[in-house]
Amino acid sequence: MTTFDLSPMYRTVVGFDRLAHMIDTASRLDGAQGYPPYNIEQSVEDENVFAIELAVAGFAEADLEIEVKEGQLLVTGKREPTEESRRFLHRGIAERGFIRRFQLADHVVVTGADLRNGLLRIELKRELPEAMKPRRIAIGAESRPSVIEGGKSSRKATSAA
Repeated sequence: MTTFDLSPMYRTVVGFDRLAHMIDTASRLDGAQGYPPYNIEQSVEDENVFAIELAVAGFAEADLEIEVKEGQLLVTGKREPTEESRRFLHRGIAERGFIRRFQLADHVVVTGADLRNGLLRIELKRELPEAMKPRRIAIGAESRPSVIEGGKSSRKATSAA
């Protein structure tokens, strides 16, 4: 795994502490977690809708916990070992507990979760506040305020010479 020294960046940027923290966190966690495998999807119909699917074979709903805290999605799986008298010739299905962390962008909220056929699907949506959504500004005389004094506009007319 390659490590990056980000200290020069901290000296030259102002107000990006959260971004730098996210980069540090991602670099520490990348490769440290290989279990359970997961997919991240973006909706074809709506670019603001996402889903995370985790392969959690052998886990029941009661064994899984999903929590969002401070912009981080935390998925935890805890399984109590069964004391059954089983003799494995090959054991390829991992039954160990896990913790998966996903850093969520601003204004991304969890809208639901479902466990089906060994896949935990967590639905996400980016919900921008109205003030942050793009809006079209009309160009024209009506869009510029003018002060009217005594029935005449205070704008000076220019004459062509």
